Amino acid sequence: MKTIAACLLAVLSAVPVAAQSQPDPAAFSEPYDVSFRGFFVATEQSFAAKTTFDAAFGKSTQPFFGGGVQITSLSGFYIEFGVTRFKKTGQRAFVSNGQTFPLGIPLTATITPIEFSAGWRFGARSWKVIPYAAGGIGRYNYKEESDFSAAGDTVDTHGVGYLVNGGVEFRVHKWIGLSVDAQYTHVPDILGQGGVSKDAGETDLGGIAARFKVIVGR
Repeated sequence: MKTIAACLLAVLSAVPVAAQSQPDPAAFSEPYDVSFRGFFVATEQSFAAKTTFDAAFGKSTQPFFGGGVQITSLSGFYIEFGVTRFKKTGQRAFVSNGQTFPLGIPLTATITPIEFSAGWRFGARSWKVIPYAAGGIGRYNYKEESDFSAAGDTVDTHGVGYLVNGGVEFRVHKWIGLSVDAQYTHVPDILGQGGVSKDAGETDLGGIAARFKVIVGR
């Protein structure tokens, strides 16, 4: 019993000394390594399914808008979650002997990418111009509707795709950043079940996009 009491007394006596030897977080200028940042993004995507989107909307380059959040670290590593959306009304068409013929029947397509990526911001600690690169995965929802749809014409499906991107972020203020980048997405086997995409043999809903972001956060 005396031995236990002696040990306890020794431990209690050592606590103040140990507390004094521990580093004070306030003594560091950067005690926390993680930052949460929100962003708005505008995208212009050139679809891999060029014939399909040319036939429906007159051109294969179309806009997406959305937003998301980034979790960044001072080391440079970051992860990003974003949701964007494209919705536009065009017209149905068909392909014959390599030529596309519009049908004049209204067609509304909605695409909703939900994307998760991870990457690296180079010089994140001190640079005001910060190159970055990332890769990731996404869920891509595709819906196609028409007021004059026959049985089986309406499409509502989704699939998994993959992405890589790279660009530059400009720190214009302590709490504001602007970034521009290019992103490549591969989203197989969503298209090609019917209509122009089936006739043209196009199954990839992905493509190459230019993206512009307004970022709020450090």
